[in-house]
Amino acid sequence: MDYAIIKLGGKQYRVRDGETLVVDRVGVDEGKTLTPDVLLGDGGVTVTATVVAHERGPKIRIGKYRRRTGYKRHTGFRAATSRIAISLGSGKARAAAQPAAPAKHAAPADEKPKGLPSGYEEMTVAEISQGAKSWNRVLLEAALTYERDHAQRKGALSALDSALAAKEES
Repeated sequence: MDYAIIKLGGKQYRVRDGETLVVDRVGVDEGKTLTPDVLLGDGGVTVTATVVAHERGPKIRIGKYRRRTGYKRHTGFRAATSRIAISLGSGKARAAAQPAAPAKHAAPADEKPKGLPSGYEEMTVAEISQGAKSWNRVLLEAALTYERDHAQRKGALSALDSALAAKEES
């Protein structure tokens, strides 16, 4: 495959090596590079975009008119755009090295805190907040420790904190 599909500024673009694109303004200075999210490409392809220039799009004229009243209004708009140059590179060496590193959320069995509820790693935030109401203090503290060390899901952290605070009040 000699192209890739990237996501940049909430939009998707099909890009080829050496191509230049005009996209919505990016927050990078001229001459600097950025790496957009690659949605589709040959296994491990890396896309690098260099900002060539910041420009403004063509002027769009907007007119409002109401007949027989004398009401006329005109405004104009020019979109802020950036011109970027695309370069595709094979990241196969980088992709091969990446799986060797341990995943952030998959900790070895010896690092799990004691007293963690069974199947906690696979639970969703909704399941955690529902189950936290019935867990005892030991389970809550172990889940909170695991969440701070590994997953760091905001919803789960707040649910566990509130359940622990409710246990302390009673």
